[in-house]
Amino acid sequence: MITSTGNERIRHAAALSAKARLRREERLFVAEGERFFMDTPEASVREIFYTEEFLARAEDRVREKLSACADRAEAVTRQVMEKAASTVTPQGILCVLSQPAYEMEELLTKNAPAGGGREGGAPPLLLLLENIQDPGNLGTLFRTAEAAGVSGIVLSRGCTDLFGPKAVRSTMSAILRVPFLYAEDFPAAAVQLQGRGVELYAAHLNGSADYDAEDYTAPCGFMIGNEGSGLTREAAELAGKKIRIPMEGGIESLNAAMAGGILLYEAYRQRRKAEFL
Repeated sequence: MITSTGNERIRHAAALSAKARLRREERLFVAEGERFFMDTPEASVREIFYTEEFLARAEDRVREKLSACADRAEAVTRQVMEKAASTVTPQGILCVLSQPAYEMEELLTKNAPAGGGREGGAPPLLLLLENIQDPGNLGTLFRTAEAAGVSGIVLSRGCTDLFGPKAVRSTMSAILRVPFLYAEDFPAAAVQLQGRGVELYAAHLNGSADYDAEDYTAPCGFMIGNEGSGLTREAAELAGKKIRIPMEGGIESLNAAMAGGILLYEAYRQRRKAEFL
């Protein structure tokens, strides 16, 4: 059992939570809680820290997975867990994980969710995020994307770090299942997708069409920009069409995660109706 908050491994885990640069350099991140532990493939787990209190209340399936990862698991005191964790009240288990890595082809070829759909899965449905700054928004977009059957997400380098603690928590482990990549050149990535037959729709206040007037059953992608300024002009001009979400009252814009959810679920509705999903 680790009893010292000065333990090198504990300090390293704490540093990974606090420092984006270290996460990028080592291609690691920290995830807290039982759900993340259970959802993560064993091959991606680098280290596990848990308290005796957590183990005492854990279900058999959790104990079995801990046993399977015994060579990477270590008990710690509650004080040590509080040092390593980024939450105020840790759940009692924390993992250091390898960051997932994908190529563009994987975003385009991911099949529709298990449980239905035509042979070969649904046509690609992409989400392109430019300069999203709020980690809660980013995490929520990932969670919503998984629920709506998105095949992949492209992020600009101006987006907040997906592997930061708040963003990771907000994904509710969708970060482990939805293919994604950070594009060094966001406009170039958009052009690449168009070259593969993906129609791009830019969420824009000056859109020429209402979002629910378009057909999203073919390969397509939604472009969503920064919470305050929206998409850059360069990115917006790349889209085949700018679409808007009608709003009543004095509201000028919606939260980025809310807007993304509305667009994605319209695509999901259409695809379910077309029996793709």
